[in-house]
Amino acid sequence: MTATAVLPDPLGPLLQRITGDEKHAPSAHSTLDVLWVLYDRVLHISPDTVDAPDRDRFLLSKGHGPAAYYAVLAAKGFFPEPWLDDLGSWDSPLGHHPDRVRIPGVEVGTGSLGHGLGLGVGVALGLRAQGFTRTRTFVLLGDAELDEGSNHEGIAYAAATRLPITAIVIDNQSSTHGWPGGIAARFPGWDTSVVSGRDRDRLERVLKPRHDRPNLIVATVERKGS
Repeated sequence: MTATAVLPDPLGPLLQRITGDEKHAPSAHSTLDVLWVLYDRVLHISPDTVDAPDRDRFLLSKGHGPAAYYAVLAAKGFFPEPWLDDLGSWDSPLGHHPDRVRIPGVEVGTGSLGHGLGLGVGVALGLRAQGFTRTRTFVLLGDAELDEGSNHEGIAYAAATRLPITAIVIDNQSSTHGWPGGIAARFPGWDTSVVSGRDRDRLERVLKPRHDRPNLIVATVERKGS
């Protein structure tokens, strides 16, 4: 897998170490800046607090092509960097989809698209029930998986109960169905922001936690040739 746009920080060299899943390289690159901002500037979680009850939760619903996720976790010390050299072998902890049991810092196993937001709503609801009112839940989704109907149930419930959850949708114009008003129109009752998925400073500002309502970030990523 070849890194193309992230050489100023450790992510470029780390991403270049991951081979064997080149067909999902575009998926990985589209999420890279969002993931880095989350783990470097926003999330209250570290290798020392992966089991802390009051840690922030991050769920990668866009679980296909997790190379960027792995590179970010390695860069932040959640697991040893040499793991990146062995993707998908029979005994490697790094599979073609993230594994919650085998990878420190991974909250859920994903890859079957369309389930992450519903899981995130359940996590946020559970945290609220336990009294963790300052703990945030973040879910990263692809635009096309919004076509799964289960997402709309999660969107409606989060809005009705004002859950403290942030959904980040990577918009690379790959949604299979058009939607009047764009992606934001699918999230009635949510606060929404549309930003460049490559503008790390702007991403940091809109990802700063809110605790009184659900928040949608649409991170636009231009497709090659567009």
